[in-house]
Amino acid sequence: MLMSTFRFVVLAGLIALSIGCSSSPTGPSNDAPFSQTDLRVGTGAVAAAGQTLTVNYTGWFYDASKPDQKGVSFDSTVGKSPFTFTLGAQQVIKGWDQGLPGMQVGGLRRLVIPPSLAYGSTRSGSIPANSTLLFEIELLDAQ
Repeated sequence: MLMSTFRFVVLAGLIALSIGCSSSPTGPSNDAPFSQTDLRVGTGAVAAAGQTLTVNYTGWFYDASKPDQKGVSFDSTVGKSPFTFTLGAQQVIKGWDQGLPGMQVGGLRRLVIPPSLAYGSTRSGSIPANSTLLFEIELLDAQ
């Protein structure tokens, strides 16, 4: 009887420990479909595939429990050097290549990007595998 109680306590402890050690900082129920929302519509040139874009951005882990869905921030260029890349050239995650065409310079766009359009089942730096990400991206230039 004592051995059965001991096994039960050990098993319960291991279950509690495994629940508390989730590899995702946003939790398991934070999957969301891809979405794009213009927070501010720009008035400049329109972004298109093949153009060199210059942006400022902040990225957060998507957190469905927050009113603005912004979990922990994992990266930002705000207050630093802007980021430059070629749209549609697979230099960024698929969610950016899919979510930025049509945006105008001066605009601010919010992208919610599921793992399938981000890093998928692969960890990337501080971003765990299977993470849904949220970005706010300001388009500074499109050439």
